[in-house]
Formats: sequence, C-alpha cells, structure tokens
Amino acid sequence: MTASVYERFRALHQGPAAFIMPNVWDGVSALMMRDAGFAAIGSSSFAYGATRGLPDVSTRLGRTESIVHAAWLGDMAKLPVNGDLADGFGPAADDCVATVEASIAGGLAGLGIEDATGNPSAPIHEFDAAVRRIEAAARAAHGRIVLTARADNFLCGRADLDDTIRRLTAFAEAGADVLYAPGLPDMESIRRAVHAVAPKPVNVLIGPRVSLAELEAAGVRRVSLGAALYRVAMGALAHSAAALSAGDLPAAVAGAIPGKDLQRLLG
Repeated sequence: MTASVYERFRALHQGPAAFIMPNVWDGVSALMMRDAGFAAIGSSSFAYGATRGLPDVSTRLGRTESIVHAAWLGDMAKLPVNGDLADGFGPAADDCVATVEASIAGGLAGLGIEDATGNPSAPIHEFDAAVRRIEAAARAAHGRIVLTARADNFLCGRADLDDTIRRLTAFAEAGADVLYAPGLPDMESIRRAVHAVAPKPVNVLIGPRVSLAELEAAGVRRVSLGAALYRVAMGALAHSAAALSAGDLPAAVAGAIPGKDLQRLLG
C-alpha cells in the first residue's frame, strides 16, 4: 500500500462534512462508483459471498480471498478501498493482527473488524476478548491503515444500546480509528454513539429513514452501504426475471444500461 492511499482515506474522515463510501462487489460496480465521483469504496462480504453462491458468512471466503478481492476492487477503481473483513478471521487477537498485516500488504487503505463471531449459539465476542482483539489490531494498524471497529449487537439480535456504546467507547480507547455499529435503530441512538466516542469518526450504515444531512448534523463522518447497492441491482434483476417469465419482453430489458457505456467503463 502506498502512503498516499492511506493518507487519502484517513483525510476523508477528518473533513468538515460526512462522506459516502459505497460498497461494491465487482469490477463494473467499482468503476461506476469511481465515475460517479466517490472518493473511496468498500468491499461487502455479503455481496461478494452472494456472487459466489454463499450466504452471509464471510468467514467462508477466508482471509486471503477476501483481501485479494477487496484489493482488486481498489485497483479497478484506482480509489482507496476499505475491506469488509468479518471478525479478523479467527477468535484470537493474533488472528486480527494477521488480518491487519495482510490487508496492509495487499494494498488496502482501511479494514473493518467486527465483534460478531458467526456462531449462532454465541454471536458476539465476550466484551474483554473483543477489546483485546481491537487493541492488538490497532497496534498493528497504527499509521499504516485505517482500522474500523464494529459493534454488531443490533445485527445479531441483541438490541442493547448501552452495551453497544460501551463497546464502541472501549474500542475507541483501544486505538480504533473509526467506530461503527450497524443497525442502530434511530437518530437518537446514532447521536449517542457519536457523542460517546467523539472526536473519533463514526461510520453509519445507510437506512431508508434518515438523510445525509441529518447524519451530518449528528456528527457522523462516514456513511457506508453494506450490501444495499447489490440488493438494488438484484431487485432490478428480479423485476426483469418476473417480466420475462410473464412474456413481457420490453419490460424485461427496460432500464438496461447501454452496452457501449459498459465498454467505456471497462476501457
């Protein structure tokens, strides 16, 4: 990774306004986001796994494949890329360090490590262990790659805002550069999270009921999309498939991007 890529990505979090970091899954989606003017992109374990016919269990993709894929997206778009890298691909702090080191070697500008385990019977890493994992990752990442620490309670059926904020605060104190709790239910919980870790930047997952202006006013500095863009694309495909099945050929291809535009993107 060149220092300029890391510095460019880090600087985006320090600006006066929030920025949007769309998550992409293939070469064309990465190039489209570049052409739309975005300054950075992220990978999406859900979206990439779906292209491989896998459910949203990113650990099945593995550390190497996930990092190589994220790096390829960044190379395609010539933009800083943030890797969506599960829980660091293992329960131990050393697993998180290995993921940080591999991400740096792979050219990523940032990475996210979450406290979700992928184990339905124990979906969240125990608090002390989760903090130790971020401490180790932050020591390895410091000054070389932007580390986002994720508290996944709300995605794992644990709607505990107090524990989520406790975790975000501990991750901030442990040295994470950016804090992230996907699935926060409303603006008040977002404001509380931002206030708890200030002045460190907070990432928020896009939702249907809040605007960028509201998030920016609350102090949010980064907005990511998770698998939302992929789901939009699959929604369009499902609509076309239904029209095709019904014999409505014009409706099945309505809205298709011209082939020449795709060729232009691909050079």
